[in-house]
Amino acid sequence: MRRPMTALAAILMLAGQAQAQTQQPFPGKIGRTLAESTEAWPAPVRAPAGAPNIVWILLDDVGYGAASAFGGGIRTPRLEELAQQGLRYTNFHTTAICAPTRAALLTGRNSSSVHVAGFSHHRLAAGFPGWDGYLPASAGTIAEILHGNGYSTFAVGKYGVTPDEDATDAGPFDRWPTGKGFDHFFGFLGSQTDQYKPDLVEDQAHVTPDGRHLSEQITDKAIAFIDRQRHAAPVRADAAAPPSKPFFLYYAPGATHAPHQVPAEWSDRYRGAFDAGWDVYRRQVFAQQQKLGTIPRNAVLPDRDAGVTAWAKLSPDERKLYARFMEVYAGYMTYTDAQIGRLVDHLKRIGQFDNTLFVVMVGDNGASKEGTLNGDVDRAMTAPPLGAKENIAYNLAHIDQIGKPEGIEANYPLGWAQAANTPFRCWKQDANCEGGTRNPLIVTYPKGIAARGIRSQYGHVIDILPTTLELAKITAPTTIRGVAQQPIEGVSLAYSITDAAAPSRHRTQYYYIFGARAIYRDGWKASLAAHNPLINDADVGLPRGAPSWRLFNLDADPTERVDLAAKNPAKLAELQALFDTEAQAHNLYPLVTWDDVRARGRPAAPESGAH
Repeated sequence: MRRPMTALAAILMLAGQAQAQTQQPFPGKIGRTLAESTEAWPAPVRAPAGAPNIVWILLDDVGYGAASAFGGGIRTPRLEELAQQGLRYTNFHTTAICAPTRAALLTGRNSSSVHVAGFSHHRLAAGFPGWDGYLPASAGTIAEILHGNGYSTFAVGKYGVTPDEDATDAGPFDRWPTGKGFDHFFGFLGSQTDQYKPDLVEDQAHVTPDGRHLSEQITDKAIAFIDRQRHAAPVRADAAAPPSKPFFLYYAPGATHAPHQVPAEWSDRYRGAFDAGWDVYRRQVFAQQQKLGTIPRNAVLPDRDAGVTAWAKLSPDERKLYARFMEVYAGYMTYTDAQIGRLVDHLKRIGQFDNTLFVVMVGDNGASKEGTLNGDVDRAMTAPPLGAKENIAYNLAHIDQIGKPEGIEANYPLGWAQAANTPFRCWKQDANCEGGTRNPLIVTYPKGIAARGIRSQYGHVIDILPTTLELAKITAPTTIRGVAQQPIEGVSLAYSITDAAAPSRHRTQYYYIFGARAIYRDGWKASLAAHNPLINDADVGLPRGAPSWRLFNLDADPTERVDLAAKNPAKLAELQALFDTEAQAHNLYPLVTWDDVRARGRPAAPESGAH
């Protein structure tokens, strides 16, 4: 992987290129009169011949073992259809939490390389090049690149990388979606919102929601954006006709992040479906994953994480309450799948489905541990989200409120988060574990990809941008709006499409989220867990005392069960040194931890701006 330039070198390079830029000579003729002159209009920007439409779908807070498309226990028939028509990538990774994942996805560069090692939420950012939360102009987004190559560009749903201080109707708007290459945006700028009363934005202004579920509203708007372009008329005869332009759609619903809210008809479909509990769910999903081939053949299901009680040992009231939490979550995901289906069906109706490249990331991180041990019925989003057990009696008394529009912050308990991450360990935020960073990926392009099946090459969210550009036959620009661009750090996965046995080309990857860290190199992984002062360590299975580095051979032990640190200290030391090299190369230092965040003042709502 190429290393980004230093901050000083980048500044000097930008200044030099800006001074060197000159206007292209006018190709026509300019006389004293029109009769003595020859017109020469700028050539219209056109996409490559036959360029596909592109749809990126990014779901939120979905563990590897949730969606049926990869063997999970929650029905996602429309994702299954897309997966069956294309490729399922089973060794794909995110950053373990939302804002860094989205920054990396949109730019094709590591999150700390583009200033979002933490978040755009001001209480979780820091005044350093990797941490200030401001996407730089030198890291152009996929929308900016495609827009400059003749695409219409739309985004709906969750954006999550606009700095808090910019997120008012007064702007500035350069870090809103419309300032980052999108022609139109409809959704919310933060990281979490109520699904019936969202903090809703269209283009560059807040708008009033209409009371329907947000996922329905964003799907309607996505369809409207596409149709509006197709029915537009060109301004000049020689201009690119809008109906012929391909489009890029970034479809990123708030689902299935908390609050878990969904029409009752969807959650009621799962009545009784989870009464057997999370231990049975894990075993059943593991077996289905083995059958589908979406986990390695040598994978072994880890023991239940410490802190999660065996289902059989729970009281009847606890089992009733916890099952209902999962029924609502499952309904929420199936409903989201149906909304994706509405979009797909529309593309089929207008004859654009076959010429559309779909990239579907089933989660921006693993399943969330933020619902506490007992689940969460109505905690306000402005209240401390972690650290205190919810009261069983209170939650049970409000069981009918779970998932309803009047609910504020419904989220399932820790045991279901573990189950939704089957077969991997740990949860969202845990950059040290596969359970925090491993998510399903679907790539399908009916007209352009004939291959079907499973791909196991190692991949990371920064690989999606270069993969998309290669499949669309577009070269990443060296400058955007006169600003020199940082090197793309991802590796295109296109090589693996026609060769299931091709060796992985993405060989090294670092991970870091507020103390939790890992470094991957050619199948080996060294990792360090992190204490979170907002979470009871015992609840999430962390031992007391200072965590120590662990070492895993993922090729032999994909679910990280056997720590080899004591047996192979030389390999551990090698990887620790590599982490330091990567951290220095990608603006990750200084390492900011949750303790540092707390020392600055406990955030009012990490979920509202960080998760």
